[in-house]
Amino acid sequence: MANPLDTPDLHHQAETAASGLPPLLVAAERVASTVSQGVHGRRRVGQGETFWQFRRYEFGDSTQLIDWRQSAKSDPVYVREMEWEAAQSVWLWADGSPSMDYASDGGPLSKGWRAKVLAVALTSLLVRAGERIALMGTGMIPATGRNTLLRIATALERAETGATGSLPGPEFVPRHGRVVLFGDFLAPLGETRKAIARLSDHGVEGHLVQILDPAEETLPFDGRVEFEGPEGEGRIMIGRVESVRQAYREELAHHQAGLDAVARSFGWSLTRHMTHRPPETVLMTLYQLLSQVIRH
Repeated sequence: MANPLDTPDLHHQAETAASGLPPLLVAAERVASTVSQGVHGRRRVGQGETFWQFRRYEFGDSTQLIDWRQSAKSDPVYVREMEWEAAQSVWLWADGSPSMDYASDGGPLSKGWRAKVLAVALTSLLVRAGERIALMGTGMIPATGRNTLLRIATALERAETGATGSLPGPEFVPRHGRVVLFGDFLAPLGETRKAIARLSDHGVEGHLVQILDPAEETLPFDGRVEFEGPEGEGRIMIGRVESVRQAYREELAHHQAGLDAVARSFGWSLTRHMTHRPPETVLMTLYQLLSQVIRH
């Protein structure tokens, strides 16, 4: 007897349904589904006592959270969010600068695409755990649920975050909130330190995910090659790339060590990922880091 799940009609229906989703969301959900099989649920603490903000009532919210006085002032129903709920929220940022468009022959996709896939896949995992997520640069209020996942995926795919710089700009994140920043972090270390300090000085905890193309790590080119900076740095012709390869690798190692030191100085974590490697590994590591913060 044929398995009804293998029928062409059902397969066609599934493909039709999936075709309406943003390609970024489809790719991210594949990664998240793989990782979700190896993670456990996240435990949440009890209600806090300090009011943070009102937000619209969402399906699944307890009616005990509804603020009837605030709701009586307008048509929408509002609930009160307490300070601990803000602290349990996660703000995501993905580098949208031109350098993230780079993909060498050894890299199957651009750094920017991988950053977006990881950001949406992490959102998917956090939504499944009931956490609230927001995308920096959009004015989005932290929320959970499938609609939040779709909003974040759509905003990233359409480049609606305003993240055109190599580092996040000034943005308010509540004290004890958490941010996850995805980028190549090849900007001068002083600039990176200032960007992190703006958040850390307000009691924000953070995680950096540095994404690089394999060619950026090894400089595998030979012979005469012209290099062009993607962010207006200009062009340079090198007659024999192999003659500068060792110096380049040493300079990159020096930058990486400095980036490690910057992250440690603020108590932030730093995870590295190369685009030719599976995204599931770094996603699992990142999710576990966030889970440790919740438990403590």
